[in-house]
Amino acid sequence: MTRIHLRAWLTVMRWIGNVDQATRVASHLVENAVRHGTPLQPGNLVFLRVFGLSDANDLAIEVEDALPDFPRFEAFAEQSGEVRGKPTGLWWVAHYRGRLSWDVTKNNDGRIVGKTVQAIIPATWDGSE
Repeated sequence: MTRIHLRAWLTVMRWIGNVDQATRVASHLVENAVRHGTPLQPGNLVFLRVFGLSDANDLAIEVEDALPDFPRFEAFAEQSGEVRGKPTGLWWVAHYRGRLSWDVTKNNDGRIVGKTVQAIIPATWDGSE
């Protein structure tokens, strides 16, 4: 569902980047949050936010869940975009020359309530080196 909804949204918004790449990354971020994170309550939810960065037309994709840590983040963030075996979810960010980051999420009182994982996907990468 992530890919279907995001594809439609990016098309309507006329994002100049590769819509297939962006939807693939968003889908994997959501899947990772569901598999390895903790759903937000009430409702067992994870949140997806997508917005354009006007300075470079890059796309920011954020997924929020209730688990306030990200074990082995450095290993995921420092992946090469080279194919080594079957690609896993966060590998796609590196493959599309994106940047992966995360931070804790706090409520209005300053209490930590989860994390937000962000991928910045460049609008101009076409797969060539």
